[in-house]
Amino acid sequence: MPAKTKLIVGFHVSTSESIDLANDRAKEIGCSAFQIFTRNPQGWKYKELLDETAENFRAKFKEFGFKSCVAHMPYLPNIASSEKAIYHQSVKSLTAELERCTKLSIPYVVTHMGSHKGRGIEKGLKQLTNACNQALSKTNHGPILLLENMAGQTNSVGSKFENIQSALNGINESGRVGVCFDTCHAFAAGYDLSSEEAVDETLDTIEETIGLSRVRVVHINDSKGSLASHLDRHEHIGLGSIGEAGFRAFLKNKRVRDLPLIMETPDDERRDDRTNLKTVLRLAR
Repeated sequence: MPAKTKLIVGFHVSTSESIDLANDRAKEIGCSAFQIFTRNPQGWKYKELLDETAENFRAKFKEFGFKSCVAHMPYLPNIASSEKAIYHQSVKSLTAELERCTKLSIPYVVTHMGSHKGRGIEKGLKQLTNACNQALSKTNHGPILLLENMAGQTNSVGSKFENIQSALNGINESGRVGVCFDTCHAFAAGYDLSSEEAVDETLDTIEETIGLSRVRVVHINDSKGSLASHLDRHEHIGLGSIGEAGFRAFLKNKRVRDLPLIMETPDDERRDDRTNLKTVLRLAR
Protein backbone atom coordinates (compact mmCIF):
# COMPACT_ATOMS: atom_id res chain seq x y z
CA MET A 1 0.00 0.00 0.00
CA PRO A 2 1.37 3.47 -0.80
CA ALA A 3 2.61 5.25 2.33
CA LYS A 4 0.28 8.21 1.73
CA THR A 5 -2.81 6.03 1.96
CA LYS A 6 -4.16 5.96 5.51
CA LEU A 7 -6.87 3.51 6.39
CA ILE A 8 -10.23 4.77 7.58
CA VAL A 9 -10.75 2.07 10.18
CA GLY A 10 -12.47 1.45 13.49
CA PHE A 11 -15.00 -0.57 15.45
CA HIS A 12 -18.58 -0.79 16.52
CA VAL A 13 -18.45 1.05 19.86
CA SER A 14 -20.82 1.35 22.80
CA THR A 15 -23.15 4.30 23.37
CA SER A 16 -23.71 3.34 27.02
CA GLU A 17 -24.73 6.25 29.32
CA SER A 18 -24.81 8.80 26.48
CA ILE A 19 -24.54 8.53 22.73
CA ASP A 20 -21.86 11.21 22.49
CA LEU A 21 -19.50 9.04 24.57
CA ALA A 22 -19.11 6.75 21.55
CA ASN A 23 -16.72 9.38 20.22
CA ASP A 24 -14.57 9.19 23.36
CA ARG A 25 -14.45 5.38 23.23
CA ALA A 26 -13.53 5.33 19.55
CA LYS A 27 -10.80 7.91 20.13
CA GLU A 28 -9.37 5.91 23.04
CA ILE A 29 -9.02 2.80 20.88
CA GLY A 30 -7.37 4.75 18.08
CA CYS A 31 -10.17 4.67 15.50
CA SER A 32 -10.49 7.02 12.54
CA ALA A 33 -14.08 5.77 11.98
CA PHE A 34 -16.66 3.98 14.10
CA GLN A 35 -20.12 2.43 14.12
CA ILE A 36 -22.89 2.70 16.71
CA PHE A 37 -26.44 1.77 17.59
CA THR A 38 -28.27 5.05 18.15
CA ARG A 39 -30.76 3.22 20.43
CA ASN A 40 -31.45 -0.14 22.06
CA PRO A 41 -30.63 -2.79 19.42
CA GLN A 42 -32.78 -5.46 21.09
CA GLY A 43 -36.10 -3.59 21.44
CA TRP A 44 -38.69 -1.58 19.55
CA LYS A 45 -39.03 1.26 22.06
CA TYR A 46 -36.54 4.09 22.29
CA LYS A 47 -36.14 7.55 23.78
CA GLU A 48 -36.30 10.63 21.61
CA LEU A 49 -32.92 12.10 20.76
CA LEU A 50 -32.48 15.38 22.61
CA ASP A 51 -31.10 18.37 20.72
CA GLU A 52 -28.34 18.84 23.31
CA THR A 53 -27.26 15.20 23.04
CA ALA A 54 -27.12 15.39 19.25
CA GLU A 55 -25.16 18.64 19.42
CA ASN A 56 -22.62 17.06 21.82
CA PHE A 57 -22.22 14.08 19.49
CA ARG A 58 -21.61 16.28 16.44
CA ALA A 59 -19.19 18.55 18.31
CA LYS A 60 -17.05 15.69 19.57
CA PHE A 61 -17.01 14.00 16.17
CA LYS A 62 -15.64 17.18 14.62
CA GLU A 63 -13.24 17.94 17.47
CA PHE A 64 -11.68 14.47 17.43
CA GLY A 65 -11.24 14.51 13.65
CA PHE A 66 -12.98 11.27 12.73
CA LYS A 67 -13.26 10.47 9.03
CA SER A 68 -16.56 8.58 9.07
CA CYS A 69 -19.37 7.27 11.26
CA VAL A 70 -21.93 4.56 10.60
CA ALA A 71 -25.16 3.71 12.41
CA HIS A 72 -26.50 0.17 12.46
CA MET A 73 -30.21 -0.60 12.58
CA PRO A 74 -31.55 -2.54 15.60
CA TYR A 75 -31.94 -6.31 15.24
CA LEU A 76 -35.72 -6.72 15.58
CA PRO A 77 -36.91 -4.96 12.39
CA ASN A 78 -37.41 -7.22 9.37
CA ILE A 79 -38.02 -5.12 6.28
CA ALA A 80 -38.45 -8.25 4.13
CA SER A 81 -41.35 -9.56 6.22
CA SER A 82 -44.80 -10.24 4.79
CA GLU A 83 -46.39 -10.14 8.25
CA LYS A 84 -48.24 -6.81 8.28
CA ALA A 85 -47.57 -5.88 11.90
CA ILE A 86 -43.85 -6.67 11.72
CA TYR A 87 -43.50 -5.00 8.34
CA HIS A 88 -45.15 -1.74 9.44
CA GLN A 89 -43.16 -1.66 12.67
CA SER A 90 -40.00 -2.25 10.66
CA VAL A 91 -40.71 0.58 8.22
CA LYS A 92 -41.47 2.89 11.16
CA SER A 93 -38.21 1.85 12.82
CA LEU A 94 -36.17 2.39 9.66
CA THR A 95 -37.74 5.81 9.13
CA ALA A 96 -36.95 6.77 12.72
CA GLU A 97 -33.34 5.66 12.33
CA LEU A 98 -32.86 7.78 9.22
CA GLU A 99 -34.35 10.76 11.09
CA ARG A 100 -32.10 10.21 14.12
CA CYS A 101 -29.00 9.98 11.95
CA THR A 102 -29.95 13.16 10.11
CA LYS A 103 -30.01 14.89 13.50
CA LEU A 104 -26.63 13.37 14.43
CA SER A 105 -25.09 14.12 10.99
CA ILE A 106 -24.26 10.43 10.55
CA PRO A 107 -23.89 9.79 6.80
CA TYR A 108 -24.63 6.05 6.66
CA VAL A 109 -27.32 3.76 8.09
CA VAL A 110 -26.68 0.02 7.72
CA THR A 111 -29.62 -2.38 7.67
CA HIS A 112 -29.81 -6.14 7.48
CA MET A 113 -31.88 -7.20 4.48
CA GLY A 114 -34.02 -9.49 6.58
CA SER A 115 -35.85 -12.78 6.13
CA HIS A 116 -38.73 -13.69 3.83
CA LYS A 117 -39.88 -16.28 6.42
CA GLY A 118 -40.59 -18.92 3.81
CA ARG A 119 -42.53 -16.66 1.43
CA GLY A 120 -39.79 -16.79 -1.21
CA ILE A 121 -36.91 -14.53 -2.21
CA GLU A 122 -38.95 -12.52 -4.73
CA LYS A 123 -41.61 -11.67 -2.15
CA GLY A 124 -38.94 -10.77 0.36
CA LEU A 125 -37.19 -8.47 -2.10
CA LYS A 126 -40.48 -6.77 -2.97
CA GLN A 127 -41.22 -6.10 0.70
CA LEU A 128 -37.68 -4.82 1.24
CA THR A 129 -37.73 -2.39 -1.65
CA ASN A 130 -41.17 -1.10 -0.65
CA ALA A 131 -39.94 -0.56 2.91
CA CYS A 132 -36.84 1.31 1.76
CA ASN A 133 -38.87 3.48 -0.62
CA GLN A 134 -41.35 4.39 2.12
CA ALA A 135 -38.65 5.27 4.65
CA LEU A 136 -36.49 7.25 2.22
CA SER A 137 -39.48 9.22 0.90
CA LYS A 138 -40.20 10.46 4.44
CA THR A 139 -36.63 11.60 5.14
CA ASN A 140 -35.52 13.97 2.39
CA HIS A 141 -31.79 14.66 2.12
CA GLY A 142 -30.99 12.28 4.95
CA PRO A 143 -28.22 9.71 5.29
CA ILE A 144 -27.43 7.01 2.74
CA LEU A 145 -29.10 3.68 3.47
CA LEU A 146 -26.72 0.72 3.12
CA LEU A 147 -27.99 -2.82 2.52
CA GLU A 148 -25.75 -5.36 4.25
CA ASN A 149 -25.05 -8.67 2.52
CA MET A 150 -26.23 -11.70 4.48
CA ALA A 151 -24.47 -14.95 5.40
CA GLY A 152 -27.01 -17.21 3.70
CA GLN A 153 -29.06 -18.29 6.70
CA THR A 154 -32.35 -20.07 5.94
CA ASN A 155 -34.89 -17.69 4.33
CA SER A 156 -32.45 -14.77 4.38
CA VAL A 157 -32.66 -12.08 1.70
CA GLY A 158 -29.47 -10.68 0.24
CA SER A 159 -26.77 -13.33 0.59
CA LYS A 160 -26.32 -13.46 -3.19
CA PHE A 161 -24.97 -10.39 -4.94
CA GLU A 162 -27.57 -10.73 -7.69
CA ASN A 163 -30.35 -10.37 -5.12
CA ILE A 164 -28.72 -7.26 -3.66
CA GLN A 165 -28.58 -5.77 -7.14
CA SER A 166 -32.29 -6.55 -7.63
CA ALA A 167 -33.04 -4.72 -4.40
CA LEU A 168 -30.97 -1.70 -5.43
CA ASN A 169 -32.77 -1.58 -8.78
CA GLY A 170 -36.13 -1.47 -7.00
CA ILE A 171 -35.30 1.50 -4.78
CA ASN A 172 -36.34 4.82 -6.27
CA GLU A 173 -33.77 7.17 -4.76
CA SER A 174 -30.66 5.51 -6.17
CA GLY A 175 -28.39 8.26 -4.82
CA ARG A 176 -29.43 7.48 -1.25
CA VAL A 177 -28.87 3.73 -1.23
CA GLY A 178 -25.76 1.60 -1.37
CA VAL A 179 -24.15 -1.48 0.13
CA CYS A 180 -22.28 -2.37 3.30
CA PHE A 181 -20.07 -5.33 2.42
CA ASP A 182 -19.43 -7.73 5.30
CA THR A 183 -16.43 -10.02 4.73
CA CYS A 184 -17.59 -12.70 7.20
CA HIS A 185 -21.08 -12.79 5.68
CA ALA A 186 -19.73 -12.97 2.14
CA PHE A 187 -17.36 -15.81 3.02
CA ALA A 188 -20.12 -17.71 4.83
CA ALA A 189 -22.37 -17.23 1.78
CA GLY A 190 -19.77 -18.82 -0.50
CA TYR A 191 -17.67 -15.91 -1.79
CA ASP A 192 -14.04 -16.79 -1.10
CA LEU A 193 -11.73 -14.14 0.39
CA SER A 194 -8.92 -16.34 1.70
CA SER A 195 -6.24 -15.51 -0.89
CA GLU A 196 -5.22 -12.73 -3.27
CA GLU A 197 -6.73 -14.61 -6.20
CA ALA A 198 -9.97 -15.24 -4.29
CA VAL A 199 -10.26 -11.59 -3.21
CA ASP A 200 -9.81 -10.41 -6.79
CA GLU A 201 -12.40 -12.90 -8.05
CA THR A 202 -14.97 -11.89 -5.42
CA LEU A 203 -14.44 -8.18 -6.06
CA ASP A 204 -14.79 -8.85 -9.80
CA THR A 205 -18.11 -10.55 -9.08
CA ILE A 206 -19.30 -7.56 -7.05
CA GLU A 207 -18.31 -5.24 -9.91
CA GLU A 208 -20.21 -7.35 -12.42
CA THR A 209 -23.39 -7.49 -10.32
CA ILE A 210 -23.78 -4.72 -7.75
CA GLY A 211 -21.01 -2.44 -8.97
CA LEU A 212 -18.16 -1.62 -6.58
CA SER A 213 -19.11 2.05 -6.63
CA ARG A 214 -22.24 1.11 -4.67
CA VAL A 215 -20.16 -0.31 -1.81
CA ARG A 216 -19.74 2.57 0.65
CA VAL A 217 -18.68 0.81 3.88
CA VAL A 218 -16.99 -2.51 4.68
CA HIS A 219 -17.47 -4.62 7.79
CA ILE A 220 -14.13 -6.40 8.12
CA ASN A 221 -14.70 -9.52 10.20
CA ASP A 222 -13.02 -12.90 10.01
CA SER A 223 -15.25 -15.98 9.96
CA LYS A 224 -15.54 -18.77 12.52
CA GLY A 225 -17.32 -20.85 9.89
CA SER A 226 -15.86 -22.38 6.76
CA LEU A 227 -16.50 -21.20 3.20
CA ALA A 228 -20.22 -21.45 2.30
CA SER A 229 -21.08 -22.54 5.87
CA HIS A 230 -23.91 -19.96 6.14
CA LEU A 231 -22.67 -19.36 9.68
CA ASP A 232 -22.80 -15.73 10.85
CA ARG A 233 -20.09 -15.93 13.52
CA HIS A 234 -17.39 -13.27 13.57
CA GLU A 235 -13.79 -14.04 14.49
CA HIS A 236 -10.69 -11.97 15.25
CA ILE A 237 -8.91 -10.67 12.15
CA GLY A 238 -6.62 -13.39 10.80
CA LEU A 239 -7.67 -16.07 13.28
CA GLY A 240 -10.63 -17.38 11.30
CA SER A 241 -11.18 -19.13 8.00
CA ILE A 242 -10.40 -16.05 5.90
CA GLY A 243 -7.05 -15.79 7.64
CA GLU A 244 -4.15 -13.36 7.49
CA ALA A 245 -3.43 -14.05 3.81
CA GLY A 246 -6.98 -13.17 2.87
CA PHE A 247 -7.09 -9.97 4.89
CA ARG A 248 -3.64 -8.92 3.70
CA ALA A 249 -4.85 -9.23 0.11
CA PHE A 250 -8.15 -7.49 0.88
CA LEU A 251 -6.62 -4.57 2.78
CA LYS A 252 -4.01 -3.97 0.08
CA ASN A 253 -6.56 -4.06 -2.74
CA LYS A 254 -6.92 -0.57 -4.20
CA ARG A 255 -10.60 -1.16 -4.98
CA VAL A 256 -11.64 -1.27 -1.32
CA ARG A 257 -8.79 -0.01 0.88
CA ASP A 258 -9.98 3.63 0.91
CA LEU A 259 -13.48 2.78 2.16
CA PRO A 260 -14.49 3.08 5.84
CA LEU A 261 -13.56 -0.27 7.42
CA ILE A 262 -15.54 -1.23 10.52
CA MET A 263 -14.71 -4.22 12.72
CA GLU A 264 -17.37 -6.11 14.68
CA THR A 265 -14.88 -8.57 16.12
CA PRO A 266 -14.99 -10.26 19.56
CA ASP A 267 -13.35 -8.79 22.64
CA ASP A 268 -12.13 -11.72 24.73
CA GLU A 269 -9.11 -13.25 26.45
CA ARG A 270 -7.41 -13.88 23.12
CA ARG A 271 -7.60 -10.33 21.76
CA ASP A 272 -9.15 -6.95 22.37
CA ASP A 273 -10.04 -4.16 19.94
CA ARG A 274 -6.60 -2.55 20.09
CA THR A 275 -4.93 -5.83 19.11
CA ASN A 276 -7.29 -6.33 16.19
CA LEU A 277 -6.61 -2.76 15.07
CA LYS A 278 -2.84 -3.36 15.23
CA THR A 279 -3.33 -6.54 13.21
CA VAL A 280 -5.27 -4.71 10.51
CA LEU A 281 -2.67 -1.94 10.27
CA ARG A 282 0.13 -4.51 10.07
CA LEU A 283 -1.57 -6.52 7.33
CA ALA A 284 -2.33 -3.36 5.35
CA ARG A 285 1.32 -2.23 5.20
